[in-house]
Amino acid sequence: MNYIQFLKSKIEVAPISGFEISQSEISPKLKPHQRDAVQWAVRGGRRALFESFGLGKTVQQLEFCRIITAHKGGKAIIVVPLGVKQEFQMDAVNILGWEKPPKYVKTMAEAEAADTDIVLTNYERVRDGDIDPKRFTATSLDEASVLRSFGSKTYQTFLDKFKGVEYKLVSTATPSPNKYKELIHYAGYLEVMDTGQALTRFFKRDSTKANNLTLYPHKEEEFWIWMSTWALFIHLPSDLGYDDTGYALPPLDVRTHKIADAYFEGQEKDGQIKFLRDAAVSLSDAANEKKVSICKRIAKAKEIIDSDPEAHFILWHDLEAERHEIKRQIPGVVDIYGAMDYDERERRVLDFSNGKTRLFATKKSISGSGCNFQKHCHRAIFVGIDYEFNDFIQAIHRIYRFLQTEQVIIDIIYTEAEQPILDTLMEKWKNHDYLSQKMQEIVKKYGLAGVSQIDKLARTIGVERVQIQGKHFTAVNNDCVLETTEMDENSIDLILTSIPFSNHYEYTPSYNDFGHNENTKRFFEQMDFLSPQLLRILQPGRVMAVHVKDRVLFGNATGTGFPTMEPFHAMCIRHYMQHGFQYFGMITVVTDVVRENNQTYRLGWTEQCKDGTKMGVGCPEYILLFRKLPSDTSRAYADVPVVKTKEEYTRAQWQIDAHGYWRSSGDRLVTKEELVSAPVTNLQKVYRQYSRDHVYDYAEHVQLAKELDAENKLPASFMVVAPGSWSDEVWDDILRMRTLNSTQSRRRQEMHVCPLQIDIVERIINRYSNPGDVVLDPFGGIMTVPKVAVDNGRYGIGIELNNGYFRDGVGYLREADEEKDVPTLFDLLGNVGQA
Repeated sequence: MNYIQFLKSKIEVAPISGFEISQSEISPKLKPHQRDAVQWAVRGGRRALFESFGLGKTVQQLEFCRIITAHKGGKAIIVVPLGVKQEFQMDAVNILGWEKPPKYVKTMAEAEAADTDIVLTNYERVRDGDIDPKRFTATSLDEASVLRSFGSKTYQTFLDKFKGVEYKLVSTATPSPNKYKELIHYAGYLEVMDTGQALTRFFKRDSTKANNLTLYPHKEEEFWIWMSTWALFIHLPSDLGYDDTGYALPPLDVRTHKIADAYFEGQEKDGQIKFLRDAAVSLSDAANEKKVSICKRIAKAKEIIDSDPEAHFILWHDLEAERHEIKRQIPGVVDIYGAMDYDERERRVLDFSNGKTRLFATKKSISGSGCNFQKHCHRAIFVGIDYEFNDFIQAIHRIYRFLQTEQVIIDIIYTEAEQPILDTLMEKWKNHDYLSQKMQEIVKKYGLAGVSQIDKLARTIGVERVQIQGKHFTAVNNDCVLETTEMDENSIDLILTSIPFSNHYEYTPSYNDFGHNENTKRFFEQMDFLSPQLLRILQPGRVMAVHVKDRVLFGNATGTGFPTMEPFHAMCIRHYMQHGFQYFGMITVVTDVVRENNQTYRLGWTEQCKDGTKMGVGCPEYILLFRKLPSDTSRAYADVPVVKTKEEYTRAQWQIDAHGYWRSSGDRLVTKEELVSAPVTNLQKVYRQYSRDHVYDYAEHVQLAKELDAENKLPASFMVVAPGSWSDEVWDDILRMRTLNSTQSRRRQEMHVCPLQIDIVERIINRYSNPGDVVLDPFGGIMTVPKVAVDNGRYGIGIELNNGYFRDGVGYLREADEEKDVPTLFDLLGNVGQA
């Protein structure tokens, strides 16, 4: 396999695991867009129906399961929320004309004894182990928005319980109300792509906070194309070219009602008079606000109902206290609640659905999904609000859906203190509408057929080569494998680079990107094309220094339940040795364990106190040192050695360099007492100096930290009392903020996601190269290595695939190039003297 063939093998599309059926095999009772969707889902085998409310996902699920069992045998199971089974049973009989509706079952024994090929159950039965999905030929999850949260008990349980089921369908109208990354949880469940892999591929990580991921702007198009290979988004039948009669509804009439807070609410702790209630920002604040405003909110709801005496109303509430107050203030309202007998609850739901009840009070958690109330009701009142947008939008669409003939009016009641909650809810609604629009564009642009999905994605292979050259540098926008293949043998004096950490990050939408790989094994398969070229172009006897870091493997992805480590640095050592490099050392760069925990949540103090066996240690960075064998191995000097005279490179400087860190310029030692009184911003530097100058005492170290904590000088965001290094193998004084990212940030440009610190680059260049040498970074990024090379009198070469990083890096290189050639005052004085 050549390199281009390897890149094409990386292209991801959803696997097709189903079979072809003709339209004639699908029930003629289905509408045209529904038949297309069923045919598409059966062909794919494991697919998602993300269709808008009222487009008939119920009958599509029933028909999907009927066709699968007819062709493949066995039974199919549809998992539904509580209170929704009657919708499936009624549609099976009334729409599809089945003689027997699907049986509802609670156990596997009931499922096996059922006289129908399709059975129904609820999520709790599957989650708690009463139903084994793997014993069914086909499964379907109705209102599958329960899978949105990756860390939830339901998601983690379902991921394992449904793994390996040959035919799987998920259906929901709200796959991701706020965050794109929630969509990939469905991909993980459907076994389209591992969730961790998809997160890495499409989402940018926040290096300061764990789980704060955003979709790469340059990957948005690829993300949606990939989504369209396994998820069907339909907003209206016209998205597939069909008539919208009965589906195109008038805009919602949303009315908000602010309840004024009481004035003179008492006194603050300091005795100050409190004129207004505080804004309910936190969850606890919101809960308290709900409790104190119940009577006023229900009174407002009664006023709204009385203003339209002919209309049917549904009153959405969240608290039992709200339900009791509704019953007290609004006579004639019919309610349901969780502890109610299930059959009675179902009867009341059907009565309201069929128009026998005018006023119906229920919780979003009970009736907010799957129920159809649009035939006789066009008004809904939210007697309270919260931050749960998915429940909110689902509840609205119980009446705002297909076959609604009236203008739908939504009344939202809230208090002054709940204004931040309403603002957040409205912002999420705006995002939801934007996502729905994107869904429509996908289907309209790509359809269910058309050109090959692989052809679409393959367009992201390759890059148009650009070379920018200065007096002291060359920068190339290209794939480093393709570029190094064309470079001369033995032409590079030092290779210094920070390689991609397997598939931990992706830097471009191109399949040439090393981070764009399925796993670490595939990453090294691509590296197999690069490493022989790096060995070939490196001067005999010269050094390659590689910056790496081990990778955290999270327990929810590995199945271990706790974080483990992938020894990536050791895997790199083995890889480069296999390609002929001689490994001769490793520099350890310590990192801040507190900052790291903020990024990964794997070293938490609370969890350590609960069970210390779960806790590992902080993850340092490493500089791996390799040499290419010199032509003459008898003395092992490089063919062109890195030479320094003892006059210009003194014994004193050698000792400091060999030791691996430099002392501060303080004029005296610092006492432990002075540490406690020092500003927090100076504590890191001061304590490191102190620890180097004294024999280390663990108990004293812990005691000092306790004293700082008692003085509120032990931050939770970074480590101020990290011990100083006594070994030249460990560098503890790397200025972690001193990177070109600092400049990027000041310029409000996109920051490189994993920059190499300037301190490290300077030390390696000065230690392992001569002035005038050629220094190469095959993963140039924003060109830190070639820039520092230029600053230090070398010639820098950087290769970078990302257009944006390349463009910014060229700017830094040009600045460095110009500074090298600007004459100084001493130059001018020297010229005058010669004249």
